[in-house]
Amino acid sequence: MTVRHVEQVMGTVFSIVADDGAGLPAAVSRLHEIDAKFSTYRADSPVSRMARGEAVDRDPEIAEVLRRCAEVEADTDGAFSAYPAGRLDPSGWVKGWAIEEVDRLLTAAGSRNHLIVGGGDVQARGEAELGRPWTVGITDPLHSDRYAVLVNGRDFAIATSGTAERGAHIIDPATAEPATGFASVTLIGTRIAHTDAYATAVFAMGPERGLEWVEERPGFEAYAVLPDGGTVETAGFARFLAG
Repeated sequence: MTVRHVEQVMGTVFSIVADDGAGLPAAVSRLHEIDAKFSTYRADSPVSRMARGEAVDRDPEIAEVLRRCAEVEADTDGAFSAYPAGRLDPSGWVKGWAIEEVDRLLTAAGSRNHLIVGGGDVQARGEAELGRPWTVGITDPLHSDRYAVLVNGRDFAIATSGTAERGAHIIDPATAEPATGFASVTLIGTRIAHTDAYATAVFAMGPERGLEWVEERPGFEAYAVLPDGGTVETAGFARFLAG
């Protein structure tokens, strides 16, 4: 029996559809645990305290997240950073990783087909129904009431970075200024943590450098809407188009 659940946490909404709900309680508890530790909005979270320069007991999980952020920063030649505008904020990795944690717990509890959406980013496992892949709409950032394209697949991740909901909020670490080269960038990969972090980095890189960077990364494809409404995509993106 298909189980559906919506949870407001981490300052956004997580939607979960699964063919087995045995892992849901642990997954929801895990999301709140991650929020309590990594939130940049909660003044009492260890990450907020670290950002203020306060002494915090060493936490292996925080250390691991910061190590992953450093790896992505190196991968992207500094286009991604856990220190945007100079202040500790590992959110660019944490949200995707939190979705992966939900995926892990659902799978461990027996779910073989599930779709997890957190703040618009997606991790899909298995298929929607027997013989039918999951279909996901990519919102048009210039017309939020319609989709730019529909994509489908099995065992894939989709992350979008853009200006539609929060304006020009993605900081280019190279200039410390908001990046404005895209209206939105959507990346497709297999695991959402890297896909989400890379989408943020590609947005900061801008159209020319960003799309070229994705083309050089096996397992990733990109689709982007430019501020004037034009679109660009990587060579292999078309194979994900629905219909």
